[in-house]
Amino acid sequence: MAGRSADDDRSGTVVTPSAEFPPLTPAEVDALRRVGAHWRVGAPPALPVDPTLDRYRNHPAPGRFSRLAPIALFRPAPGAPAGRDGLVAAERADQPDSPLGRRLGRVRRVLLGPPLASAAVLHERMRKLVALPVLSSDLLSSVAYGPEALLTVLVLAGSGALGLALPLSAGLVLLMVAVGISYRQTIPAYPHGAGSYLVAGDNLGVRAGLTAAAGLMLDYVLTVSVSIAAGVHAITSALPGLTPFAVPLGVLVILLLLAGNLRGVRAAGNLFVLPTYAFVAAVLGLLVVGYLRAAGRGFAPVAPPVVPATQGLGLLLVLRAFASGAVSMTGIEAVSNAVPAFRTPEWRNARTTLAWMVAMLVVLFAGLTLLIHLAGLVPRPGETLLSQLARVTFPTGPWYAVVQVTTALILLLAANTAFNDFPRLLFFMARAGHAPRRFLHLGDRLAFGNGLVALAATAIVVFVAFGGHTEKLIPLYAVGVFLAFTLSQSGMVVHWRRHRGGGWRRRALVNGVGAVLSGLVLLTAAVAKFTEGAWVVVVAVPLLVLLFARIHRHYRTLHAALALRPPDRAPPPTAPGPASGPPGAPAGRSVEGEEVPQELRHLVVVPVVRLNRASMRALAYAVSLGRPTLAVHLAPEDAEADRFREQWRAWGDHVRLETIVSPYRAVVGPLAHYLEALHAAAPDLVLTVVVPEVVLRRPWHRLLHSRTGQRLRRALRALPGVVVTTVPVHVLE
Repeated sequence: MAGRSADDDRSGTVVTPSAEFPPLTPAEVDALRRVGAHWRVGAPPALPVDPTLDRYRNHPAPGRFSRLAPIALFRPAPGAPAGRDGLVAAERADQPDSPLGRRLGRVRRVLLGPPLASAAVLHERMRKLVALPVLSSDLLSSVAYGPEALLTVLVLAGSGALGLALPLSAGLVLLMVAVGISYRQTIPAYPHGAGSYLVAGDNLGVRAGLTAAAGLMLDYVLTVSVSIAAGVHAITSALPGLTPFAVPLGVLVILLLLAGNLRGVRAAGNLFVLPTYAFVAAVLGLLVVGYLRAAGRGFAPVAPPVVPATQGLGLLLVLRAFASGAVSMTGIEAVSNAVPAFRTPEWRNARTTLAWMVAMLVVLFAGLTLLIHLAGLVPRPGETLLSQLARVTFPTGPWYAVVQVTTALILLLAANTAFNDFPRLLFFMARAGHAPRRFLHLGDRLAFGNGLVALAATAIVVFVAFGGHTEKLIPLYAVGVFLAFTLSQSGMVVHWRRHRGGGWRRRALVNGVGAVLSGLVLLTAAVAKFTEGAWVVVVAVPLLVLLFARIHRHYRTLHAALALRPPDRAPPPTAPGPASGPPGAPAGRSVEGEEVPQELRHLVVVPVVRLNRASMRALAYAVSLGRPTLAVHLAPEDAEADRFREQWRAWGDHVRLETIVSPYRAVVGPLAHYLEALHAAAPDLVLTVVVPEVVLRRPWHRLLHSRTGQRLRRALRALPGVVVTTVPVHVLE
């Protein structure tokens, strides 16, 4: 298709379980090959066990600590030749060994379902009929509070100002169509998703992409908070007795949405199909009956109740009302972010779904706004405008309850759009190094569990902090989403000018109109609502951008430190950033630079507290490595040091012993500093610290023992040039 970028011909999707294991670049492969050429080792000795487990496959035996047969947990990989590497872990290999762990695993399986194999990722995608309610729930549900948000501001100028609702709504409809068409063009141009983040970053620069991502992330968090708050308000409008329990009820719904989405994309989609379609049907029924009643009186509007003005009608008030009504557009970018979640052809199915979403939004928003005007309704505390309209339209019968139930359901489930897109946005950011890499991980249900939990936790904090009040959250809402809209559409203008395909001027004009209109709403919302809470978003966006940049700098420095440097050439230039080693170490470089075996000089150090089976096993393991070995004992006073040296001589003095007196009775600190001093005396020396550890079978037994070994490992792990290994001794009782 004309206008698509060159990368779009790539088959498949970038959202795969292997994304957290990126392949080496050709340059890295070349460096790896050159490092391998410098390895000078003899022929490897024969392995004492068969790594393919074939010899023992017919003789599985459970271990003492587990009733599972360890060999039965693996099978040969498909196509792997006999006697060669290649095993596949069975589902049981993921099960924990402890009884408590197995019980928790069964509970988790009941709640979230059985694990899905990586090959099932293609079957977890959504068809259009499922994607429409899943991705449009946020967009369509906003018509339940968007018109009310607009009228709530206008009514401050008195009943006479309510007539401005119709022209303002017409402007909002124009904005919806313009932005919708703009995103329709974005989808085929960027069929791998990521929406505003990728478009802005690709065309306007990394900083613009991060700004769009920050705006979207705030929008997704507020989507969950506002949707849940509005849904709970719809419930309390019909059942006022539940008002004191609004906050706990909202938190419970967020947790239920989290559990539903942790079950996977397809399972979550099936849960949300019926409520969305039921809401659309209920509102369409409300519109049909409402307009039939209005036609019976010749479409003459009912005079609204007299409301005294509390503010003067001025340009600023009108702009505030327009920006408040614009929250009805939140969620319009959801499809462009989730293109990889569609079945093939992804971009075509996504574009069709977006067209239906925008058409339904325009019909519902315009229809409700005009019908509210004809019914002469005004916002009032304690009951939503949609609830008032349903009462007037259906004075008898069960239809009022139907409208309220479906409205509450879609408002509560509208947060699912954010649950679908927020983790996916974090995935793309983590892939570029702007977010923690743990967000690349697909859980056992092929859902981005880390991103889902992060969204739910943040949304709960915001929801509780604002007491679950919709009107307090609305001012925060428009700034982030229209910031992303503006940057995305501006980026698309640059995209069309850069590629200049067929019809690029027309496409650039469409996206340019979307950018200008979105920018006007952004400025209006930021200025008019600044003192009402929009300042929080204005401050939070640059702080988030700074955080993303620091994360990226860390990963860039880490990559430079871990990059292979073949011995036959000088180290490559390193990326700027803080030094990762001690003073004097080059920035971005690791102080451990050995890459071939002959470059390593070893000293094995064994901390010994007392001479028992654990320390003897650690000493035996250290000496078996065939490297120089040193034992170190820390004593609180000279008398104990002398006593230990006598015991050491009684053992036979097989290993050189160094005693350190610690008069302040500290163990971890003095030992760590001693090893650091050893390494400073011989910087080319690799210290391998062998720590004995007693492994207790029962968890509560750990409370009876000190955690010196774990503290020692944590302290030593931070020292450069030090390798820490543990020799466990298992206690069966």
